[in-house]
Amino acid sequence: MGRQQIKISKKKRSRKRIFWFLVFPILLIASLGISYGVHLYIKAENMMAESFHDDREGKSDLREKKVDPKIDNVSILFIGIDESEKRSQGDNTRSDALLLATLNEKEKSVKLLSIPRDTYVYIDEVGYSTKINHAHRYGGPKATIETVENLLDIPVDYYVRVDFEAFMEIVNALGGIDVDVPYDFTEQDSKDKAGAISLEAGMQTLDGEQALALARTRKKDNDIERGKRQQEIMKAIVKKAASGTSVIKYGQVIDAIGSNMKTDMTFDEIKAFIDYGIASHLTIDTMTIEGFDSYIPNSKGVNVYYWQLDEDALAQTKASLKQHLGITSTSVTNNVANPSTTQEQE
Repeated sequence: MGRQQIKISKKKRSRKRIFWFLVFPILLIASLGISYGVHLYIKAENMMAESFHDDREGKSDLREKKVDPKIDNVSILFIGIDESEKRSQGDNTRSDALLLATLNEKEKSVKLLSIPRDTYVYIDEVGYSTKINHAHRYGGPKATIETVENLLDIPVDYYVRVDFEAFMEIVNALGGIDVDVPYDFTEQDSKDKAGAISLEAGMQTLDGEQALALARTRKKDNDIERGKRQQEIMKAIVKKAASGTSVIKYGQVIDAIGSNMKTDMTFDEIKAFIDYGIASHLTIDTMTIEGFDSYIPNSKGVNVYYWQLDEDALAQTKASLKQHLGITSTSVTNNVANPSTTQEQE
């Protein structure tokens, strides 16, 4: 199973404090004790109120009661959505990236699992098997959460849905991010203009469009490697956000997130994660699920590509996440898809 553990030393405390800046820059802002920080705190609080959206009555169906991130181990599902003019289908837009984070409150550790967008799973919302990114198309964040819960046999306590437009604006607001591009490639831009982005292999500073192209491309590999690149890009954002020159840009980042994010986390719940930011022994373990390329015929007899999960690897991943969350059992059944249930129309 592909994974890489990062241990963050006390010498890197400033970077570690900004870990949740990746999705929640307001966590840092909430802890600033200067007048400029107070201004941003209010700005962030207002932004979160506008972004709040909850249709699960405050908790996962797999929890007996609502979790408290101050004392409980919790999980957060990050859903990346492309709502560009060409790709957006309103509420029926497919997810383009799925990352599940589990947080252990006592250990102050994080496991970050990348779920390939073409993963073949059964979706309760429609009653058949297809790509996991279709769950959002059929039922938005709620259906996506339910599908992930069924797949991994753990509760998803919170979700954060972010449009890629916000991703680009965050990178640009930070003045770009430093990333090691693994190979030469040419990719379309956010407006789907073919060949608009060309990058050479090597360490370099990428703007928002270039970072998005790197996060999207899979012409020379597969969804697993793409997920690993997305994790590296996230780490690069963390590193840049922690630099001393970034403080004056936090307001721009909040503006970038404002109209492009939905979450069922309240402002107070988000502030509870500050404890992870100030912990001296925070660790981040990035994970992927092994599998293989698969082509399954749809109802029209056309072979459709899927990422078929390896059942043994999936079982190991589920056990690892359950242990990290301190869960001994749940009521969810195995959700490895059966090709006979496929009704895909692609």
